[in-house]
Amino acid sequence: MLEIKDLFVSYGDMNIIKNVSIHVDKDEVVGIFGPNGHGKTTLLKTISGLIKPKKGKIIFENKDLEKVQPHEIVELGLIHVPQGAKLWPELTVEENLMLGAYPPSSWKKRYENLEVVYNLFPALKERKGKKSLTLSGGERQMAALGRGLMSSAKLLMLDEPTLGLAPLIRRALLEKIPEIRDTGVTLLLVEQNIVFASEFSDRLYLLENGEISLQGLKDEVLSNDHVRKAYLGIA
Repeated sequence: MLEIKDLFVSYGDMNIIKNVSIHVDKDEVVGIFGPNGHGKTTLLKTISGLIKPKKGKIIFENKDLEKVQPHEIVELGLIHVPQGAKLWPELTVEENLMLGAYPPSSWKKRYENLEVVYNLFPALKERKGKKSLTLSGGERQMAALGRGLMSSAKLLMLDEPTLGLAPLIRRALLEKIPEIRDTGVTLLLVEQNIVFASEFSDRLYLLENGEISLQGLKDEVLSNDHVRKAYLGIA
């Protein structure tokens, strides 16, 4: 579904992403984890067209995205939900959600998609007429995810969706990932914390210093000595 081949991304003379190759198959949940500042967010921004790579290929559903603009990438169903749950504070919850349906094909299905979002996140339906500035942190993140789903997402890329949330809220949000997959959406999940990244992922990639240093099935990665020592604190 998504294939990244030999990707290099630079800010000026500084290489941020170096020779990265990953793939995401349809119906998978793939997790990318690693330290802060090592290129995870840059990778998602590059996939979504916000940053142009120095070298490499990004293929989505057999389409080369090299000359495809960000809004056209959205129309293809490749949706990026950035970290921070960026909502328009003075708009209502439902108005924020509807903004995600701006592609013509999604606008035709806006009420169908809205029902899917409300089924996934009943709290949003209860608050649909409230301004988004009144939402809690967890509700804002639900709204950000819902807005991504309103774009008729085929592949949803989530950048640190649990960042800054209390443990119970974080848990409730992560438990929605299998439900989102059950709606037919493939997911690429970026998390600094391997525990969160791994729990609902089929495969994992470790991104360190802008490079993929480890990849494999979840159990294989979690049993790796470097991962156990550096990320799980197990000697």
